[in-house]
Amino acid sequence: MSDDKRLVGIVLVSHSAQVAESVAELAKGLAGGADTVPVAAAGGTEGGGLGTSSELISAAAASVDRGAGVAVLTDLGSAVLTVKALLAEGDELPDGTRLVDAPFVEGAVAAVVTSAAGADLDTVEAAAADAYSYRKV
Repeated sequence: MSDDKRLVGIVLVSHSAQVAESVAELAKGLAGGADTVPVAAAGGTEGGGLGTSSELISAAAASVDRGAGVAVLTDLGSAVLTVKALLAEGDELPDGTRLVDAPFVEGAVAAVVTSAAGADLDTVEAAAADAYSYRKV
């Protein structure tokens, strides 16, 4: 894959900075390192507490935007609401940013692996959403 390939960016939004960062590390590791995939964690609040921050989410999305779209995965309810509010505002997130309905950990892994393969945003979203069907028994 050439360095100039536009990849879908991935933003992982959690109420905890540590959780978001750990899931990002796990997803990249399970994707064979996937160092070329732009992944950013947006966890917790600016002060390091539990919660979500529209500023951290916006900054994370801007940092991973390579022009191929940005897939945002969230952990819990208010993270979803925060991302939806940012999307509704229209100018807080890069064009082509999409909230992806997927399980947080499994969806993140699927999104990073699929982005690393050079897939478009629709395919990354579908792979992450398909993680709902992963059976453990």
